Amino acid sequence: MNILGVSFDYHEAAAALVQDGKVVAAALEERFTRKKNDPSLPENAIQFCCEFAGLDFSNLDYVVFYENTQLRFDRILRASFFDAHNRENYFWPAMDSWLSRRKFFPEQRLAEFLRIAANKIKSIKHHQAHAASAYFCSPFEQATVLTIDGVGEYETATISKAVGEEIECLRSNRLPHSLGLFYSAVTAFLGFKVNEDEYKVMGMAGYGEPAYYQAFRDMFDLRQDGTFAIDQQYFDFIHPVNIPYTTALVDLLGAPREPESPFLLGATANGSDDATVRKSKHYADIAASAQAVTEEVILHMVSSAIGQTGIRDVCLAGGVALNSLANGKIRKATGGRLYVQPAAGDAGGALGAALYWNACVLGETGRKPMESAYLGKSYQNVDIEAALRESFTTKYELVLDEDELCSRVAMLLKKGAVIGWLHGRAEFGPRALGARSILANPLIADMQAVVNKSIKFREAFRPFAPAVPEEDGAQIFELAEIASKMDPEYFMLSICKVREEFRAQLPSITHVDGTARVQLVSPQTNPRFYKLLKAFGTLAGQPVLLNTSFNLRGEPIVETPLDAIRTFEWSGMDYLVLENYLIAKE
Repeated sequence: MNILGVSFDYHEAAAALVQDGKVVAAALEERFTRKKNDPSLPENAIQFCCEFAGLDFSNLDYVVFYENTQLRFDRILRASFFDAHNRENYFWPAMDSWLSRRKFFPEQRLAEFLRIAANKIKSIKHHQAHAASAYFCSPFEQATVLTIDGVGEYETATISKAVGEEIECLRSNRLPHSLGLFYSAVTAFLGFKVNEDEYKVMGMAGYGEPAYYQAFRDMFDLRQDGTFAIDQQYFDFIHPVNIPYTTALVDLLGAPREPESPFLLGATANGSDDATVRKSKHYADIAASAQAVTEEVILHMVSSAIGQTGIRDVCLAGGVALNSLANGKIRKATGGRLYVQPAAGDAGGALGAALYWNACVLGETGRKPMESAYLGKSYQNVDIEAALRESFTTKYELVLDEDELCSRVAMLLKKGAVIGWLHGRAEFGPRALGARSILANPLIADMQAVVNKSIKFREAFRPFAPAVPEEDGAQIFELAEIASKMDPEYFMLSICKVREEFRAQLPSITHVDGTARVQLVSPQTNPRFYKLLKAFGTLAGQPVLLNTSFNLRGEPIVETPLDAIRTFEWSGMDYLVLENYLIAKE
């Protein structure tokens, strides 16, 4: 059975192919088009998935869209019907977008593109797709499943009980009461882009104290059944074209932060203007307070959900599931195991839609967990040679012996080089896991500043993640008990403390609060990256590398060898590894 799941029309357009219950290929459209959060019909991602499996479009048994479009439009209608002002400012712009981009009929658009019968095109609800993406990819035979995001059709969060091939929704939160939109409103207040920069709030939170915790906590009414309500006087979640917060929030917290304004705390604050430092601390305190309340709400939901299902193993999906600070707390609090969908946002809805149809509608049995996020496209030496001919790069060599390649790259990293690394199939989801990564030496004190300023061109306060061989992780980091290779730490989805004796040794991956978003690397899932880490450990003393996504600020992660070369040429990286090609700056 060949089932294609598809998400598009909002953001994170993606496609995923499921064959006989197993996810065999998945990709985000933005990687191919080079448009960040590209929402368009994912023609390139669909083409890749089918080509990877050797399928023509006619071989697809079903194509499943990740949302109920009619319910979503019903929400927009109801939001505007009784409000003449918002009909002008929200409804008519929304109608223009829906008509011009043909949002009313995603199934028809898919049928036209794929040139297949319309009765093969199906759709499910948004949070059904999220729940399926978490549970059916997990190692669990039964689980408590939570989905938390901004909003699907009407739902903003769900609690479900999953057993075998069935997922039963027990509770749901509905708009306007949305934890995802609350976090996005704070993201906007702090001068960042909604649906893109929420992780910057997590980074900023480490510099602050939860001075506004009670102010945010008083906005929430946490109910015994795991749902919650949010005081709407501070927010406008119904009409998303407007600023998502009201003047009441400004009265409570003061003036919003101007985008791109200086943020000077920690090492960056030395010798700085006192007023700027005080203002930075104020915004960091807001970030820390919002993060603390978000964690409390998530833990409340998880605890209540476990009480209702009686199952301690938990699956998470939806954009809020990418809050790695909260995931670290869940790991400690529940006493069970945790699985977080690596592509927890809308992109993961594509594979969830296919998996839901396979199991919950068709009743197919024999679940196959998603053991790896390496589901994208790979490239051969012939592709790299073609890209090199198309670029200005001439200083390169082919190193066919893998041990020699890893030893040479490890030595370059030890000496302080920053290296772009493209190997194997691309990762599905927002985290670079050693397939499309920028790598550096975390033992060098100023490496975080170097990579932020000269490589990524981004804010100085942003932290970086460490990658470490799985057997060395517990020695350096205060990890929760690892149960399987599908635990959050293998996908860079949980934050833990760096052990105190290693913080001074690893300054460029240790955040200001002593934490790190660790990635455990297995020799089974990424043998070359594992081998590089071991080679670096032999030379440098610690088998840990700074690992960040291979992209410049505001761009998607690189997809092709040519994307990698162009990013390399535009940045301050010193070397580039494209499979077995080692490339140096001219």
